[in-house]
Amino acid sequence: MSDFDIGLVMFASALALIALRLPVGIAMLLVGGAGFAAIGGWERLLATLNSLTFSRFSSYTLSVIPLFLLMGDFATRGGMNRALFRCARAWVGHWRGGLAVATIGGCAAFGAICGSSLATAATMSQVAGPEMRRNGYSPALATGTLAAGGTLGILIPPSVILVIYAIYTEISIGTLFVAAIIPGLIATLGYMLVVHLYTRLSPGAAPPAERAPWRERWAATAEVWPVLLVFVLVIAGIYGGWFSATEGAAIGAALTGLLAVTLGGMRWQGLKESLLSTAITTGLIFVVLLGAELFGAALALSRLPAEVSALVAGLDLSPWLILLVILLIYFVLGCFMESLAMVLLTLPIFIPLMLGLDFGMSREQVLVWFGILVLMSVEVGMISPPFGLNLFVINAMAKDVPMVETYRGVLGFVASDLLRILLLAALPALSLWLPGLW
Repeated sequence: MSDFDIGLVMFASALALIALRLPVGIAMLLVGGAGFAAIGGWERLLATLNSLTFSRFSSYTLSVIPLFLLMGDFATRGGMNRALFRCARAWVGHWRGGLAVATIGGCAAFGAICGSSLATAATMSQVAGPEMRRNGYSPALATGTLAAGGTLGILIPPSVILVIYAIYTEISIGTLFVAAIIPGLIATLGYMLVVHLYTRLSPGAAPPAERAPWRERWAATAEVWPVLLVFVLVIAGIYGGWFSATEGAAIGAALTGLLAVTLGGMRWQGLKESLLSTAITTGLIFVVLLGAELFGAALALSRLPAEVSALVAGLDLSPWLILLVILLIYFVLGCFMESLAMVLLTLPIFIPLMLGLDFGMSREQVLVWFGILVLMSVEVGMISPPFGLNLFVINAMAKDVPMVETYRGVLGFVASDLLRILLLAALPALSLWLPGLW
């Protein structure tokens, strides 16, 4: 068996093991180790493992991941998610479907200090879910809105997926964060439009709520200034060159923690729980990163990425058609795979392929643009039936709602996602304009 054939078997085996629900990091470690040994021998594998762990985890840049996770956990325990939803409800809750629109807005704002889709979906469902059900919203619209709104946690920067993509491609984290702002806003507006169309077609699914008095609106608005402060300070500071991404994450985490204590009432027990939760999640992510590192090294040794890139580049196909096929692959994988696994499994194949195609852009522009498309594609996978993780999170918290209702409620949001991905693929300037201003 040639090295190329071993690479193909590795890729297929990793997919199969992940589909069988073996933990992603373990699957990549096993397949990557076996493939590396088959190509380079056991001695070379052991030598690689001897240095790989330290070289990967001693990276200063990786410390940005636990810091952003801690910032999101502090924000949750400080009640910032509740404040954001109250503000949005006060302004638009009286519209037909207004509570669902407020949920989308609250998820987008919370995503600006969270960076995790699952965390956004879970925390906002506790706040907005009972409110929508109490006001007579249909189970499909309520759970579909929460599942889709949760994905804004990884679309609106900071985003853990973008951090990992930036580290892998050696692109500035700040550049990717800024590039995601306009696509994130488009996603938010697209979801709000879906709610509007849903309520026009099914008026009984979302009865209008009472209009909030102006005093309540201004009081609710005044409560959300901490979110704006943290977001502006972190994103503007990173991209403006005031501090590095890691320093920005540390400042954001410290500021959010301080606000959680002074305004949200977080105490010593909450601090300990936040630190423990962050440590557990970080450990899980780092195991996946280690597995992906070994898997990627084995694939590179097999020359599968280089051979596939050369093969596709030699075909008489438009680069845009190849990009469309890649996005279609992401959509299919997203129906069955977890987002982080999908990104780390495919980047060793797709990055060399994208860089080998001529889109009339520089190398950095292609990587930034493709990174945003990957992020959007991952987001679709979070809510794509049958195995989108956000669907299971929301359904687990709304135990009285059949899963088929959640599937039905999320279809309009999936359609919005697909249209947005096509728009961003056709108009790269939507991702590249803001980074180009600096």
